Amino acid sequence: MQMIYNVKDKPKFGQLIVFAIQQLLAIMAATIAVPAIVGNGMTASAAMFGAGVGTLVYQLFTKFKSPVFLGSSFAFISSMLAAFAGAASMEAGYLGLVVGAILAGLVYVVIALVVKFVGVGWINKLMPPVVIGPTVALIGLSLAGAAVKDVFSYGPQDGNGAFIMSANIWVSFICAIVTLVVVILCSTYGKKMAKLIPFIIGILAGYVVGLIFTLIGIATGNDALKVIDFAPFQALVADGVGLSTFVALPKFTFLTAIDGLKAIDGAYIATVAVAYVPVAFVVFAEHIADHKNLSSIIESDLLEEPGLHRTLLGDGVGSMVGAFFGGCPNTTYGESVGCVAITRNASVRTITVTAVMAILVSFISPFVAFLDSIPGCVMGGVCITLYGFIAVSGLKMIQKVDLEKNANLFTASVILICGIGGMAMAIGKVTLTAIACALILGILVNLMLNRKKDGEDA
Repeated sequence: MQMIYNVKDKPKFGQLIVFAIQQLLAIMAATIAVPAIVGNGMTASAAMFGAGVGTLVYQLFTKFKSPVFLGSSFAFISSMLAAFAGAASMEAGYLGLVVGAILAGLVYVVIALVVKFVGVGWINKLMPPVVIGPTVALIGLSLAGAAVKDVFSYGPQDGNGAFIMSANIWVSFICAIVTLVVVILCSTYGKKMAKLIPFIIGILAGYVVGLIFTLIGIATGNDALKVIDFAPFQALVADGVGLSTFVALPKFTFLTAIDGLKAIDGAYIATVAVAYVPVAFVVFAEHIADHKNLSSIIESDLLEEPGLHRTLLGDGVGSMVGAFFGGCPNTTYGESVGCVAITRNASVRTITVTAVMAILVSFISPFVAFLDSIPGCVMGGVCITLYGFIAVSGLKMIQKVDLEKNANLFTASVILICGIGGMAMAIGKVTLTAIACALILGILVNLMLNRKKDGEDA
């Protein structure tokens, strides 16, 4: 795929700001969803700040050569919930978030050191294209259900799983389709800037349609038409107009965690370690998959330059720093990779400005309120394209793989079926996701069928 802007290219300042806003919108929904799911007082603004700082740390470690944005990791949600569940107080739970992220990040640091001294040959042997391609595809396919549910705004379903098309479902569907169609048309037929910012145009188009439905619903008293929730804006003036209406300090995790120092002991730290460390190995596999996928898109092997050891260090340390401020361990974002693929803009300056922008907007109350007010159905329309591109990128990685060979055919088949089938396993307090299980089985099948026999060449 020919990039319009390559990694080292420097878009004009005005373009750079617009590109960064687009990246921010692409990663925003998932980044703020994690603290919302975990609850316990965690905030979207702190998560945005943590993601921005974590991404800057990643960029520093990778010498600004890898166009990747780090956002809140869904894989650690159960770990974060365990940190709160085992804590003696809310403050201790926040401290557990920081300790857990540090322990998980150290796993990345250790693996990075191994890669530094041993090289990436063993990675390529364990995860050749026939393994990594279907795994990347699974990352996109595993998110398909979330995109579709967003499209219908979690409407009621019948006994067969089909969404019941009530009035509010139709409104959500229309907003999502408008967003989807505008993104597709801008990306395919758009000229100049329109081709480079299809997500911004699509989200704004979907938001306007949703706003029209909402205003009609307010005027007629029809709740089914009220797609946009104005509660985030109303909260800004709930106590009157003041400084916090415009600017507010995010609720940083470490500020609350300090008060929990006296409420933790060795047993609690062990509980947090068991909850976080195994998951770090699972996310490591996704780290490889995302960087392999992005490498194929920009046609430059990131595992060689800047090097896997640098991307791992950046991801690990960036995750620690991000959790220190926002509570959420960070991870490389498929949404960001999808945005690079669709817009063909791999400029690392775009990612860097996006990170700075995420930090700045976390203090700006009206902008955070606007992000919170974007309807799920609008983001669903965007995510259909983002997640679809991830899935297709994975399939493209196995284009040159000879599937006439049973070894390759069975490897790819096992990964796809186990992943799509949802083969997740809970081992004690540790949950291996369907993607992790599929990847592990795929690696084992590939090694079993491609092992070197005595007296034969490899």
